[in-house]
Amino acid sequence: QVRLVESGGGLVQPGGSLRLSCAASGFTFSTRAMSWYRQGPGKERELVATITSTGGSTNYADSVKGRFTISRDNAKSTVYLQMNSLKPEDTAVYYCKAERPAWGPLRYNYWGQGTQVTVSS
Repeated sequence: QVRLVESGGGLVQPGGSLRLSCAASGFTFSTRAMSWYRQGPGKERELVATITSTGGSTNYADSVKGRFTISRDNAKSTVYLQMNSLKPEDTAVYYCKAERPAWGPLRYNYWGQGTQVTVSS
């Protein structure tokens, strides 16, 4: 059974930091690119960051570039999102996603349940 379990969300003040974790099981984690998405109140879900299967390459949304860092530990089947210099605009539910393999069908995209991040004074 595929599972993606996010943790680490919570309430933080502007300028603060938070680290999200996503523990994966039920599939071959080391073969998948992993991503973090977020969905703020009244907004569409957006891609925040992506990391390749080996961790050799990363990509970030312009809005978080320089503030967020995605990383992974394949031995632990876990992907992380380190969030620094947090802004109120970062308030959202953050979702972990296992990207489908190259040329794979959409059903091989896996999503976690999400974790709430609230940035407020």
